[in-house]
Amino acid sequence: MESDLSRDFFPKKEEMTLSVILVNHNGGGYIEDCLDSIRKNVEGLKSEIIVVDNHSTDGSVDMMQRRYPSIRLLSNHENVGFARANNQGLRASTGHYVLIINTDTLVYSDSIKKMMAEMKKHPDRGGVGPALLTGKDDYQVSFGGKVNFFSETVKKLFLNRLSRNRLRKNQKKRQVEWLSAACFLSRRDVLERAGGFDEQFFLYFEDIDLCMRIREEGWRLVYLPEARVFHIGGASTRKRKLDSRFHYRKSQLYFYKKHCSPFSLLLLKVFLSVNFVFILLTGLFKKNSILKERIRFFRLLGKQE
Repeated sequence: MESDLSRDFFPKKEEMTLSVILVNHNGGGYIEDCLDSIRKNVEGLKSEIIVVDNHSTDGSVDMMQRRYPSIRLLSNHENVGFARANNQGLRASTGHYVLIINTDTLVYSDSIKKMMAEMKKHPDRGGVGPALLTGKDDYQVSFGGKVNFFSETVKKLFLNRLSRNRLRKNQKKRQVEWLSAACFLSRRDVLERAGGFDEQFFLYFEDIDLCMRIREEGWRLVYLPEARVFHIGGASTRKRKLDSRFHYRKSQLYFYKKHCSPFSLLLLKVFLSVNFVFILLTGLFKKNSILKERIRFFRLLGKQE
């Protein structure tokens, strides 16, 4: 069931200028540097930092309690997913502006203030996203247009590499259809009217879905490359690739059912079926344990269709 958070989404009164919300799941190798960069960026602002922990077991919770006593830490007894955890942070927040940001990021100097300035200058902005970099002048594709089977296929096969080169050369801000939730600034009233994240998405596609609902409410989304954030990417999922692939496909199927045409959904299902056969056949020549894991993955995936 899709979350309906528009009523009493923010039960607390607006007290801060900015609320920064992070979801942590075994991010001990990254979150310390991330929090330090955020604290430097919000100096002089009336702000709060909220970390929602999804049952980490790597000692990162103890570290945060010890090193960052001013941070508001919300702890879950299980991994409830990215969308639901962010909604928990949103409900606990009191800021006029809300920054959703991943734990495997480092915020460049003044980038948060640059995004806030863009929102203040243009009241029609529903969200602003920075340039995401994985190294010096190495850009991630952190925004996009309409999502369907054809656009995703073309993007993954051809456009992603071209787009990264273009982002390096073209530093102009632009209006887009969606922005990555790896770093996404919005306003309290925007998120309230949009209804927050749809908690049917455990991981992946929840940011595109939210952006579509923000745009349906009449607001514009802007990519602002003068604001820059270093993003490692996949820090919490790299060690669990099978689970990550499963959640990606599960969320992709749900997104297509929700937003795409029946024909586009059919093409996706056909692609996944062909992909299953290919991986099953190649798995015959690999270790038996790997083959069993692949069969398990696709059985689980089939149940979600």
